[in-house]
Amino acid sequence: MTQPGTTPPRPRRAAGCLQSLLVLAVILGLGYGASKIFGNESSDSSSKPSSSSSASDGKGGSWEIGDCGGPDPENKPDGYRAFDCDESGATFEALEIKSASILPNAIQCPAGTDLIIQVSRVFGSDDDKKSGGIPTNTVCGRNLSGDHPGDAGAGGGQLVEGDCVSASAQEIACASAGSDDFKVLGLVKEKDECPAATTEPMQLMMAMGRPYDVICGGKV
Repeated sequence: MTQPGTTPPRPRRAAGCLQSLLVLAVILGLGYGASKIFGNESSDSSSKPSSSSSASDGKGGSWEIGDCGGPDPENKPDGYRAFDCDESGATFEALEIKSASILPNAIQCPAGTDLIIQVSRVFGSDDDKKSGGIPTNTVCGRNLSGDHPGDAGAGGGQLVEGDCVSASAQEIACASAGSDDFKVLGLVKEKDECPAATTEPMQLMMAMGRPYDVICGGKV
């Protein structure tokens, strides 16, 4: 109780908001030892199939399956742009178009995807273009060349059924898999959902947006 003539104590500021922000930052920073973590447009060049890059939305937001694109010479090193498929600058074809997401793990492309590109709509000057623009959708692309690291078992791209992983849940090419490695028989939320042939269900660390938490590993 406050005594007469004294100033009541000031209430302490709750730390809940700050704590929530810190927890979110830690969760977003967690990695896991399975499929590659696809970053935003500022990550490595998509010549590495485990990364994603950015593409300026030169198609007015109308990217469709079957459209083609390639490196943007005016936005190096990670920029991409739309090309006609018969143009010399075209290096990939869109297998699927998905909505943009702030959670890289939430973008799950079909098997055979060699690279993932976040498409941004750009307004104004060249400086605006370099800033990345407004994300509109995501292109799951397949190389027009014969090099397809995203094929099941090839050792690149996102993890899919038919890929191979090491005992530490790192994706590897099936051609180099040994007796201690595993073939991916399924990607599920719970271990009891794995198929009967599973010999090594691998529980993964939490990753926000990823649609599976367990790799069902079987004999190679």
